[in-house]
Amino acid sequence: MRCNDRPSSPIAIDGPAASGKSTVGEALAKQLGFAFLDTGLMYRAFTLAALRIGLSAEDPDACGKFAEELSLRVIPGTRTRIELGGEDITERLRDSEVEAKVSRYSAIPRVRAAMVSSQRALAQGAQIILAGRDIGTVVLPGAPLKLFLTASEDARAKRRGEQTGAEDDAQARHDISRRDRVDSTRTVSPLKPAPDAILIDTTHLSLAEVIDLALEYARCARS
Repeated sequence: MRCNDRPSSPIAIDGPAASGKSTVGEALAKQLGFAFLDTGLMYRAFTLAALRIGLSAEDPDACGKFAEELSLRVIPGTRTRIELGGEDITERLRDSEVEAKVSRYSAIPRVRAAMVSSQRALAQGAQIILAGRDIGTVVLPGAPLKLFLTASEDARAKRRGEQTGAEDDAQARHDISRRDRVDSTRTVSPLKPAPDAILIDTTHLSLAEVIDLALEYARCARS
């Protein structure tokens, strides 16, 4: 480990739903002058596209073919934006219907393979931070810095409720628990920390404290 003023890239940030990956990733990217890619939005974009044409997650072969042919324009930046057929769909990707179905679609092996291929291409040679659930383990296993953010279920449910404007804490907690179960038990790319990931429990930390920690690790990551 050695500290420096020019952090190595790419940086991988993983963690369960509502652990703060995207918020921290965006803030860290701004601090470092890096681009930021929220890979979860790519799976949400696929989910939205599949729902629009009535494609069921129960038909994995059709979903895989659709994923391989789907033309998404992914725009990494301080904030990730995604276009589908020229339409900016970013603001639709947190819709309740997408939230309820994204884990099912993202567990399909061919869908994941298509997304991972695109994610690696976007990261190639770029100063970029990727956030998701399998960045350090599958997408970028050689990343110089891997962070795994976590938090208690209650804390994450509260954050998700604030993010979506939901008033029912019990429903938010149920959704978080369901996502955790699906993401951590799927056969392909299950949610888990990479062996060399740095774990950060954000339950009792402010956003500023988490960003400061992440920035320190970024500047001390191996080149």
